[in-house]
Amino acid sequence: MTLIKSISGIRGTIGGNPGDNLTPIDAVKFAAAYGTWLKNYTDKEKLMVVIGRDARLSGEMIQNLVVSTLVGLGIDVVDLGLSTTPTVEIAVPLEKADGGIILTASHNPKQWNALKLLNEKGEFLNAEEGAKILELAERENFNFAEVDDLGTITKNDAYIDIHVDEVLDLSLVDTDTIRQKKFKVVVDGVNSTGGIAIPKLMEALGVEVVELYCEPTGHFPHNPEPLKEHLSDICALVVKEKADFGIVVDPDVDRLAFIDNEGEMFGEEYTLVACADYVLGKTKGNTVSNLSSSRALRDITEKHGGSYEAAAVGEVNVVAKMKATNAIIGGEGNGGIIYPESHYGRDSLVGTALFLMLLSEKGGTVSELRASYPSYFMAKKKIQLTPDLDVDGILKGMAEKYKNEDISTIDGVKIDFAENWVHLRKSNTEPIIRIYTEAKSQTEADGLADRIISEIKEVAGL
Repeated sequence: MTLIKSISGIRGTIGGNPGDNLTPIDAVKFAAAYGTWLKNYTDKEKLMVVIGRDARLSGEMIQNLVVSTLVGLGIDVVDLGLSTTPTVEIAVPLEKADGGIILTASHNPKQWNALKLLNEKGEFLNAEEGAKILELAERENFNFAEVDDLGTITKNDAYIDIHVDEVLDLSLVDTDTIRQKKFKVVVDGVNSTGGIAIPKLMEALGVEVVELYCEPTGHFPHNPEPLKEHLSDICALVVKEKADFGIVVDPDVDRLAFIDNEGEMFGEEYTLVACADYVLGKTKGNTVSNLSSSRALRDITEKHGGSYEAAAVGEVNVVAKMKATNAIIGGEGNGGIIYPESHYGRDSLVGTALFLMLLSEKGGTVSELRASYPSYFMAKKKIQLTPDLDVDGILKGMAEKYKNEDISTIDGVKIDFAENWVHLRKSNTEPIIRIYTEAKSQTEADGLADRIISEIKEVAGL
């Protein structure tokens, strides 16, 4: 059972002891810290915060606690109810709110939940802002409102529809072009809010939908991380239905994966590659992804005459680098598409629409599209952490071992070899060391990952 406090939010497992897990007491404490930080940050007389949640089983409980805490601080709340992470992100500026909270543990299993915190732009807080909130939570120096100054609650369940309309209005999305292709897709919404949002978007674009696990019950039918080993049902159904492709999202709809027409994974890393290929083909510009993402994005960007840069892992880091380099599209290799014309947040609705436009204009099948891109293979493995492990010492030891290679230490240790790379980092969201590798074949990528894991264990004395 775990409680993790990081720039990715306050994330933990439900139940157990306060301070060790995400209990009701912890939910109230961190909501109060966020609300207090907002009040300290501005001299406005009345503040407003947008709240939305995914469909996980603890969502309603955590939402009631968080909303009531903000109201107790004298902050007005716009309650979106069941929503998605990108929907809350676009709602914050549209409501002219002072911040937002998304209640979701993203790809984590059902026992997890989290408070993901936004600023007035609908963007994730940076590390400095997050540190101030953690400090306020530690001190528990909260000043709640008197009865005449309590906040109000306004419910608004229209925002998924508003979000769909925002996607349809993007300059590079042409509804008629997509409608003419009469696509048929299978959608796996993992019984969360993607099962609401993605079919709504498909209907608006004239795409026939076969729904799989689209009831927002919160009972995840498989591990909610959209990886190949969890997606056998949709892979089989795409073939059975003779669909053009399949769409898979995680519970809060900020990660997007495709299944090709043959029931094979398009490749989570290639979601961003394909969307960038379409956008860069229409608009010259630069791209950004994180250090753990595929080299294929760099290759596609340079093919279109643009410049590619890598950021530290974490959406807030990618967004900062995108702003610094005026990137026109970016994101993370886990299927997260960030398209600034819409907003600076990972958005599966935007990614799906851009992918449909690419497929509409290029023609051919999704498997043929995937074959047209540079072919890289990744291995994503992990080492479980124990309290006695000196993670920083392990990473330092690995950097020293490979000091004669191309090394980056802005986020863990990334070692770039001529034909492949490995990235080692401590996770922001789980008590693990992540080991990502990429090479020209799966065998080579797996072999490199296994070799590095052995070397880590040797450095750690395991």
